[in-house]
Amino acid sequence: MLWSKLFIPTLRENPAEAEVVSHQLLLRAGYVRQLAAGIYSYLFLAQRSLNKIIAIVREEMDAIGGQEMLLPALHPAELWQESGRWDVMGANLFHVKDRFQRDLCLGMTHEEVMTSIARGELRSYKQLPQIWYQIQTKFRDEPRPKSGLLRVRQFIMKDSYTFDLDAAGLDIAYDKHHQAYCRIFDRCGLSYVTVEAHSGAMGGSQSHEFMIASDAGEDYVAVCAQCGYAANLEKAVSRATAAATADPEGDLTPEKFQTPGRKTIAEVAEFTGLPESSQIKSLAMVADGKPVLALLRGDHQLSETKFAAAMGAQEIRPAHPAEMQTWLGAAAGSLGPVGVTGMPVIADAALQGRRNLICGANEDDYHLRHVTPGEDFQAQCHDLRQVAAGDTCATCGAPLEVRKTIELGHIFKLGYKYSDSMGLRVLDAGGKEARVIMGSYGIGIERILAAAIEQHHDKDGMTLPAPIAPFTVVVTPVNSAEAAQREAAGRIYRECLAAGLDALLDDRDERPGVKFKDADLIGIPFRITVGKKLAGGMVELVTRRDKQSRDVPVGEAAAAVAGLAHA
Repeated sequence: MLWSKLFIPTLRENPAEAEVVSHQLLLRAGYVRQLAAGIYSYLFLAQRSLNKIIAIVREEMDAIGGQEMLLPALHPAELWQESGRWDVMGANLFHVKDRFQRDLCLGMTHEEVMTSIARGELRSYKQLPQIWYQIQTKFRDEPRPKSGLLRVRQFIMKDSYTFDLDAAGLDIAYDKHHQAYCRIFDRCGLSYVTVEAHSGAMGGSQSHEFMIASDAGEDYVAVCAQCGYAANLEKAVSRATAAATADPEGDLTPEKFQTPGRKTIAEVAEFTGLPESSQIKSLAMVADGKPVLALLRGDHQLSETKFAAAMGAQEIRPAHPAEMQTWLGAAAGSLGPVGVTGMPVIADAALQGRRNLICGANEDDYHLRHVTPGEDFQAQCHDLRQVAAGDTCATCGAPLEVRKTIELGHIFKLGYKYSDSMGLRVLDAGGKEARVIMGSYGIGIERILAAAIEQHHDKDGMTLPAPIAPFTVVVTPVNSAEAAQREAAGRIYRECLAAGLDALLDDRDERPGVKFKDADLIGIPFRITVGKKLAGGMVELVTRRDKQSRDVPVGEAAAAVAGLAHA
């Protein structure tokens, strides 16, 4: 292709609305333009890169026996009501009505649609296993779109779904997808980690996420460098650091004392002279409409995911101030477990074995000292705590790191959630009706591109991996008006195409510096510069990522790039 004929609207300055690197460079390099909050038009360069990513995904999915389909983006409400997710997804689901006032939604995922096809067509165990997938636009009514393509309202996903007769079959399907995902991200040139994850509204018994470390991310992952343990912070477990001071000795009796105006753990710690780890943090919560009191060590944070799992709840939230007063008789900051009988009390495991702690007295501006779990109050014990940096690994005891990450893909063992709720059954070898076990596996196509930019850039622009760059090589005559350079550049360009390279000829009547800057900005991995060295039969081959250059004979330039691109 000829650069002079293409629409590549580059910008010299970072747009004010772009905060993360990938967003800045996607706008500056002319890949995308924003239509509305969280809604982007993918211009020529972005579409080329996305098509290459999709081709890699499609090849790896086909290699494990995946069968590609194209499914509707518009779904009748009845399907989502059958699965129970019409209400669970809440405002994240785009709800629409047709002219007859029937409820529909824009699909943010396709478990329901795939299950409806399976229950209508699969009759016998002989038709299993099945791997079905689709690559298409999805929709999510994201409340706070930001960070360019990382948090959007319209996006492209590869979703696949597996159907098996038993858990052993699901294990095989799950492992196939895990390996395929690793190959996909390897081919896209990404450095990633696989972590244990929470299934959330998808449901199911097991899930893993594929993450890259990035300050642009919004997910946090706990990682042990020693044994390789890695888990999303929602799911991660650890051994808590020891309390800052030892608990007071003795079988002491709870004693109420006044704490005027002290509402927070930090304020009570300063007032008493004791560390936050010597307090019980009491959080009034609501799980599926019912009150619950959750307890943690004062310096720990509640994992709402773990809390919901402990309660078996679909919907959770903090209690409102009026509810706290009604249920416990005090405002936040003065709550505690002693004497509470009207609701379940659950405590984090880090409170086990502790003695003579401080907690709220359920009376405004008062606290209790010398409170011992298991003696002064009873509570169910669960892992409720969010892992923090400095905790030690539950497996090997080494310190854990907490890293900010971007999620690229997520795989789930759905189990029987959808086959049970939607009535998917087949006949087994004995002619009896059998449940079908399912898996779901997603990859964000735009997220791969954005993540690659976050990992591969420098001060001059993108340094994209060759397999997903919009072009592999740009041939740049320094002076397009000079016949010898123009002819040599055209010949090298044609030789690159003949060698199977995705080549671009920069035939613009621009200064060399402008051409070089644009090529660096949009992230073309290799540049062949045709200039003064042509008189000696040589051209310059520049590698974008490390900016290393070497002279190669004119007739060998295309082969040299092909060797580097396929290395």
